[in-house]
Amino acid sequence: MDFNIWENYYKKILKDFNFSKEDDEKSANSLSNLLNEPLRLKDLKSKSKKSKKSIVFGAGPSLDKHINLIKNYNDLDDYILIAADGATTALLKENITPDIIVTDLDGKIEDLIEANKNGSLMVIHGHGNNEDEIKKYLNKFKNILGTTQSRPIRNLYNFGGFTDGDRAVFLASKLNSKKIILAGMDFGNVVTKYSRPNLKNNLGKADSIKEKKLRYASELIDWISHNEDIEIINLK
Repeated sequence: MDFNIWENYYKKILKDFNFSKEDDEKSANSLSNLLNEPLRLKDLKSKSKKSKKSIVFGAGPSLDKHINLIKNYNDLDDYILIAADGATTALLKENITPDIIVTDLDGKIEDLIEANKNGSLMVIHGHGNNEDEIKKYLNKFKNILGTTQSRPIRNLYNFGGFTDGDRAVFLASKLNSKKIILAGMDFGNVVTKYSRPNLKNNLGKADSIKEKKLRYASELIDWISHNEDIEIINLK
């Protein structure tokens, strides 16, 4: 998605959620300044599998079921495996290390660190309310590509997308995937412990903000399916 197209969505998001563009830019600057030898898109392409197929794992309630389904019916080596933040925890439980993790650092940090040590490339996102996490955790990771939802600066990218899940789909598109399977992407009103590590139970009711974020995620993925030459399969 070209930034000029994304900017129309971004302006709407800022208004709908009462987000601060200045806070987004401040966090992006912190991320940019703290990145040590960041990856570029060409590095991500060269370090990840040379596949035209990707699986994007979201952290929705269907995730465990979909991981087992995929393991039984697909050779995972044929796909670039992209985890949206907390989905990493579910994959590690099944001894699967994602090729790439797309995160704003609100998943289970120790699992993100473990996966990164085991070879996962990190796509770390800076936005208005995660500057503290960036400052606290960024130095624990290596092989990082930085992203922002505001105008890209210096060593940061903006491929389009709002939540970790739909940003992962936009990334798969930039990696030239022609087929993208969505696993654990439910877009409903239920959150899991994978996406909310402090949740008491495994499942919980999404608050109105989360529900609205998921509606944007669904709309943005729908944009890809209508504007890019990509087959998107959302597992049921």
